[in-house]
Amino acid sequence: MFKNLFGKKEDSPVESSLEIKSPFNGKYVKLEDIPDPVFAEKMMGEGFGIEPSDGEVVSPVAGEVMQVFPTNHAVGIKTENGIELLIHIGLETVAMDGQGFTGHVSEGDSVEVGDKLVSFDMDLVSKEANSTISPVIITNSDILKSFEIVDAGEVSSAQTVVAKAEVN
Repeated sequence: MFKNLFGKKEDSPVESSLEIKSPFNGKYVKLEDIPDPVFAEKMMGEGFGIEPSDGEVVSPVAGEVMQVFPTNHAVGIKTENGIELLIHIGLETVAMDGQGFTGHVSEGDSVEVGDKLVSFDMDLVSKEANSTISPVIITNSDILKSFEIVDAGEVSSAQTVVAKAEVN
């Protein structure tokens, strides 16, 4: 009778559905419209893109930072329900070798929605990268039961729910 009242947190069931908020201020871009076939053809997984309006990236979900690329151009987060989310700043930004990117998290860090992940020099990325459009990809899309885009317009970081995903 009192199990739920006094039960440990780890005893509570994990939510199968997840809201993915925007990690950027900017404008939604349909995944198929990202000018890079690896993302547009969903080779890496389901997701969406954001054309950022500034150089701040925040966590779109609560979870654990699984990977911070040495160049700080991308961050991977794993949520409690097992979804692995990759936030990739711009296209072909790995070639910038970290120039203009400042990381604010490390592998193993726990993050909440809105926690700052990376800051980047928007002008430099605009000049050096193929595009500033930034993919947000579920890299283990095979575990998804469903994925839907919720808001496809102007987005605010940590505020606008862009997509909903549900795991099997």
